Amino acid sequence: MIRVGIIGGAGYTAGELLRLLVNHPGVELGFVHSTSHAGDALTEVHAGLDGQTGLRFCAEYDLQEVDVVFLCSAHGESRKWLAAQQLPESLRIIDLAQDFRDESEGFVYGLPELCRERIRAVRRVANPGCFATAIQLALLPLAAAGLLEDEVHVTGITGSTGAGVKPSATTHFSWRSDNISVYKCFTHQHLLEIGRNLRQLQPSFDRDINFVPMRGDFTRGILVSLYTRCRLDEREARLLYGDYYEGAAFTLMTEQYPDLKRVVNTNRALLHVVSVIDNLLKGASGQAVQNLNLMFGLDEREGLRLKASAF
Repeated sequence: MIRVGIIGGAGYTAGELLRLLVNHPGVELGFVHSTSHAGDALTEVHAGLDGQTGLRFCAEYDLQEVDVVFLCSAHGESRKWLAAQQLPESLRIIDLAQDFRDESEGFVYGLPELCRERIRAVRRVANPGCFATAIQLALLPLAAAGLLEDEVHVTGITGSTGAGVKPSATTHFSWRSDNISVYKCFTHQHLLEIGRNLRQLQPSFDRDINFVPMRGDFTRGILVSLYTRCRLDEREARLLYGDYYEGAAFTLMTEQYPDLKRVVNTNRALLHVVSVIDNLLKGASGQAVQNLNLMFGLDEREGLRLKASAF
C-alpha cells in the first residue's frame, strides 16, 4: 500500500483528494495536516467522508512514515514548505499549487497528455492549473503538429469552487447566483504555463493567447471555447486529434457537443468545438491522483473510475 500524507487538508482540493483516496485500492492515508483544524475529525470539515475514515487533522507529522505527500495549501506556500523541510530521499511530492509549474526544484509538469513518460520517472510533480488543463488539451495536438500559426482566442467559464473555500465578495451566494462576470481578462496566471508548454512542442509559436475567463453561477466545472486559424479542414482536424489522444486514459473526442453534466464528478476531459472538465477533478485533485498512479506504476485509472452525475 502507498502511504499518503496531505499538507493543507481543509480546502476544496484536499476534500476532493480525500474523497478519491479513501476509495483507492492501492492507498492508505497516513496523515492530513491542517494548522487551523488540528485535532478535529476530518468529517467535521469534509462531511462527505462520514463513515469512511476516523482520521483527525494533525499539526505535526513525520515524513518518514509516508511515501508521497500532496501539497494542497495556497499558492506560494508550497515553496515555503519545501524550503523548510528535511526530506527523505525516497519521498515523492505532488504539488497542487502553482509554485513549481515552471519545473523548478526538480518538478515535472503534471499534465499526463503532455508529459506522461516524464511523470513516470520522477519524484516531484507540479499539478497543472484547471483552466490551463482545459485550454492545453484543446491545443496540444495542433502544437505537436506545428500547426499553431496565429493568435488563439479563448473564452472560458468556471464554477465557484475554482475560487477556493475561503469566501470573498465575488464567491458568496447572493452575488454569484444568477450572475456571470469577467475577471483577470487577458492576464490570467495560467497563461504563463500554457504558453511555455505549447512552445515546448512548437518552438516557433510566438503569437498571443487572448483569454477571457468568466465566473459562472454554478459550483463546479469548466467549459472553454477557443478558435484560431488553421490550415486543416474538419476531417483532417478530427484525425489529428484522434491520433494524438489515442490511448489517453481520460481525454476523449466526442461526436456531440459536450456539456458540463457529462464531466462533473469525473476525471474526464471531453473535446468537440469546446473543451470541458471538472475543475476539482481533472483540473486539480483527480489529475493529482492520475499522477500518483503514474509515479507508482499503477493503472492510470485506479481510483478514478467515476461516473458523471447527469441530473
